[in-house]
Amino acid sequence: MKEKKGMTKAEKNTAMWAYLFVAPTMLGLIILNFYPIFNTIYQAFCKTGDFGKGNTFVGFANFQSLIVGNNSSEFWQSLLNTVKYAIIEVPFSIVIALVLAVFLNRKKMHGVTVYRTIFFLPMVCAPAAVAMVWKWLYNQQFGLINNLFGTSVAWISNPSIAWISVGIIGVWSIIGYNMVLFISGLQEIPGDYYEAAEIDGATGIRQFFSITIPLLSPTTFFIVQTRIIGALTVFDLMFMVMDKTNQALPKVQSVVYVFYTYAFTNGNKGMGAAVVCLLLIFILIITLILQSCEKKFVFYN
Repeated sequence: MKEKKGMTKAEKNTAMWAYLFVAPTMLGLIILNFYPIFNTIYQAFCKTGDFGKGNTFVGFANFQSLIVGNNSSEFWQSLLNTVKYAIIEVPFSIVIALVLAVFLNRKKMHGVTVYRTIFFLPMVCAPAAVAMVWKWLYNQQFGLINNLFGTSVAWISNPSIAWISVGIIGVWSIIGYNMVLFISGLQEIPGDYYEAAEIDGATGIRQFFSITIPLLSPTTFFIVQTRIIGALTVFDLMFMVMDKTNQALPKVQSVVYVFYTYAFTNGNKGMGAAVVCLLLIFILIITLILQSCEKKFVFYN
């Protein structure tokens, strides 16, 4: 057998430049992603020292406190709040975005670009500005919604309906993003299918359910998966809409909001890290369930 020759000078030079170009990305992943992940897992098993300095290893004490201990009621309530928010945001934002995408994907419609821009605008608006506008709309005394309908509903301070009000903001904020993804998926469907369906006498509704929905399932699955993860990790919306003195906050605050309270308000980073780890486990379980359903509900053309 012939001996394997070493790299030539040109190959070594090419490899060196390849490593140099990859190095910034790898350093960024290590510093900004991998290190925080392992550090968070480590802190979940520790108790933060005095004045936020030093960690004392306490094993599973933080997890025990959150699951069955003194802090369990707050954690489980926040998880329930997060799931309730996801139940509102995910299905409604997907259905509305799909309907809008179908209408705005028509070639004969005038002003399509303008309409697409209008629906996508909430995605580029600053979250603080969005929160201020919606807090004004929901204001019990001077809000536009109550003035229009002649009511006096406490939209964001009534614990019974506050989580629905916040969920509506979430739906409004994400519709444009979902719509753009659906439009992209619709444009990948060959027009021959619709032409053949028209020849066979299929109506528009029949084409929608027999052609559009099945062939759009990969895009739909991607949106469902990413939006569930996004809804379960919601924070900025609730943080800016719900004041700390709001009586409805315990019935609305998400798991990430509780993490923020423990880690940054109370200075208990160990408990905060444990909250994040439990949320990660929950998201992984949901993701595994979704992945197991992919072959049953997703059709690739």
